[in-house]
Amino acid sequence: MKKTIFIKNAIILSATGLLLRFIGVIFKVWLASIIGSEGIGLYQIVFSVYVFASTFATSGISTAVTRLCADEISRKNKYGVKSVLKKSVFVTLSVATISVCIIFFGATVISKNIIGDIRATLSLKVLSFSLPFMGLCSCFRGYFIARRKATSPAVSQIIEQIVRIIIVFFAVKTTVDKGLDICCAGVFLGDTISEAVSCFILYIVYKFDMLKHQTQNTKIKITYNIYKKIGEIAIPITGGRYLNSALRTAENILVPKFLGFYKKAKTTALSQFGMIKGMALPLIFFPSTMLNAMSTLLIPELSEANSKGQKFVVSGIVSRCMSITALISYLFSAVFFIAGEEIGILVYKSETVGYLIKLLSPLVPLMYLDSICDGMLKGLDQQKFTFFTSVSDSSIRIIAVIFLLPKFGLMGFIGIMYFSNAFTGFLNIGRLISVANATFSLNKAVLIPLMSAFLSVLIADLLVKRLFYPPILVYIMLVVLLSMGLYLLILSKTTDYRIRDFL
Repeated sequence: MKKTIFIKNAIILSATGLLLRFIGVIFKVWLASIIGSEGIGLYQIVFSVYVFASTFATSGISTAVTRLCADEISRKNKYGVKSVLKKSVFVTLSVATISVCIIFFGATVISKNIIGDIRATLSLKVLSFSLPFMGLCSCFRGYFIARRKATSPAVSQIIEQIVRIIIVFFAVKTTVDKGLDICCAGVFLGDTISEAVSCFILYIVYKFDMLKHQTQNTKIKITYNIYKKIGEIAIPITGGRYLNSALRTAENILVPKFLGFYKKAKTTALSQFGMIKGMALPLIFFPSTMLNAMSTLLIPELSEANSKGQKFVVSGIVSRCMSITALISYLFSAVFFIAGEEIGILVYKSETVGYLIKLLSPLVPLMYLDSICDGMLKGLDQQKFTFFTSVSDSSIRIIAVIFLLPKFGLMGFIGIMYFSNAFTGFLNIGRLISVANATFSLNKAVLIPLMSAFLSVLIADLLVKRLFYPPILVYIMLVVLLSMGLYLLILSKTTDYRIRDFL
């Protein structure tokens, strides 16, 4: 693939992701002001069950479609592409139908015996109908990524978010006085309808795009069993996501419960959980959108290069992407650490959320690197390794939640997050460096940039506060812009990094 096409697609996905994250944060702020932190906590628990169920519906199918379609497209085999997508759709719809039945008819049992809050029943029933649409969207998005066309999924996601917000706005406004259960169900109704709209758009665009395929004059026979190949790629990913989702869902249900055993948090457990999972973490992950886009686009590139034995290409891609991710993550880690309290006050009008952002800021480099390494490992056929890593991590987290939260409360949960991110981060980073034979200099890629980032943000913070103390929004904008300039200046003087290295 031409470099310019990759950059164009990366910009499209990054811009779309940032826009959606920004809208999502604003939406969460508005929602929190209406239903409160307890409502956000209930929303987060129901949503974790939804994520668990959606693992069945999507079945790791997006990665499988991307990799298999990319191979067939490189052979100009239009018939092969259609066969891959047709069989992928059949698989995901079959699994999604089973998931819908389990969630819809078992909603009361799940709410009462697993979640521990009967108010979640209606929300689960409403959400269950979104699973088939989510599965189909995963197939179509995998196809468009293989086609190196990021515009179609980007547009569909923007429309999906707009539809979601409109429906949720009116649903919440009309149900806010009718109880938290009905209000949350109204929120998830927006999710269901918006998924259906997005699915319809992607299907129409797919039908038109298939007419543009370059193809051989003769039908090329596929020499492998498509269902078997889908299984080889999707099952380890699905298994990892399934067990990880199951364990994370169990964790999200257990955290408020065991926080309630802590003597200082008996009445605020659900609110604390809502603040850290529904407020602080979305802000921390907001800047990583551009990196997630790059990770998604790299899957077909790494898969193709790896299948052709182009080890030098694989090593170069991995080394550059890890370096870029590290450099970006250090700067945002420093911003969240030094200006975290102001960000929490600005967005949520909460010093507590700001304090949590500051506490979690040192994890940013590991979080961002782990995320992009996980994506690249799947592109290099290492999904079995990521499966065992994620399952091991989630199992350890649940055990730690049970034993540490009643004794240490919220600080115990933050300690668990530190251990968890270090555990998965170092394992995935180490594995990727080994498999791709990548280079990652401790001095050039870690020590110097990390110190440069914190020095840049510290200087920017002092200059802004020393010269004048502006409103919080202006303060944050000035600190970010000034620290970015200082950071690039210091890096250019202390290392051989240049702007071209990021392109």
